[in-house]
Amino acid sequence: MQTPAANRYVPPPQTPQSAGAASLGLPSRRKFVGQLAAIASAAVALPVAGCIDPPGASGAVDLVWGRRGLSEGRFQKPRAIAIDAEDQLYIVDTTGRIQVFSADGEYLRGWKTPDATNGRPTGLQVDDASRRLLVADTHYFQLLSYSLDGDLIESETLGGTQGTGPGEFSFITDAVRDSAGNYYTGEYSDIDRIQKFSPAGEFLMQWGSTGSEPGQFVRPQSLAIDRRDHLWVADSCNHRIQVFETSGPEPTLVRAWGEFGHQPGQLYYPYGITLGEESDCIYVCEYGNDRIQKFDLDGRSLEVWGRSGHAEGELFQPWGVVRDSRGRLHVLDSNNNRVQRVWL
Repeated sequence: MQTPAANRYVPPPQTPQSAGAASLGLPSRRKFVGQLAAIASAAVALPVAGCIDPPGASGAVDLVWGRRGLSEGRFQKPRAIAIDAEDQLYIVDTTGRIQVFSADGEYLRGWKTPDATNGRPTGLQVDDASRRLLVADTHYFQLLSYSLDGDLIESETLGGTQGTGPGEFSFITDAVRDSAGNYYTGEYSDIDRIQKFSPAGEFLMQWGSTGSEPGQFVRPQSLAIDRRDHLWVADSCNHRIQVFETSGPEPTLVRAWGEFGHQPGQLYYPYGITLGEESDCIYVCEYGNDRIQKFDLDGRSLEVWGRSGHAEGELFQPWGVVRDSRGRLHVLDSNNNRVQRVWL
């Protein structure tokens, strides 16, 4: 039986510093938050304009698929999701396997990463220009590059050495490429930073350190590139979003917003981000709040969808979100071992 909202555990307010300590031992227990009880499964629209609405009914779930298991098409705590130009979904789970599905949840193909003994990847991105799947092989300190059919391109592997020097990695979380083909990677643990590499994989620059000041990070978990090649960073354990201009010799902080909390506009462990079709808004997947928020580019909350639970429209520690060509969101409902498709 579901715990009544009045009896749910409400965690005390955290400072960015205390949140940073939590990043080294991620939340292992489900966070029930009393404030979320008032948020219905349908989206809560807020009176702020600036983002193009999708053609479907906002907040409507039109597909839920997936279940726990080890056979093809099932999941064992999926940890990252990506989407390609044909709306095929790429999902990695804690077995180290990558499975590919249609937008309707039909299993298409799959493969496994070279080794998952030490831990599994926590970040996936499709680079449509090169038709590569970028895999943040977190516990092996490297970025793997696959063809979309699952062939490992070993010559394109970045890293492989644990360390804090240029071109080395601590726990790599995610990677994206800009319009010129440059790579950006995030990492945490021994160092919280972003590294930039040339299209050939040569180290170009790095920035960031562990902390809560502007330009610092505590687990930069998810990355996105917009149409102007600005880099968006989900600074997860600081409960905020940071945006950088990276075309010059030094990165420039364009904007930063977000604070710890459970109300609309606040964040609690933002683990996944994806931009709107015209880079006119951003969708944030909150691991701690069991919800998706839609923001304008200045950080004003436009809509909120989801709450804690196991029913349709409810989430249990989600890790990621992607947007398809029709404007539908595919939410990786990780600890429910499923995907939910929703208009937002």
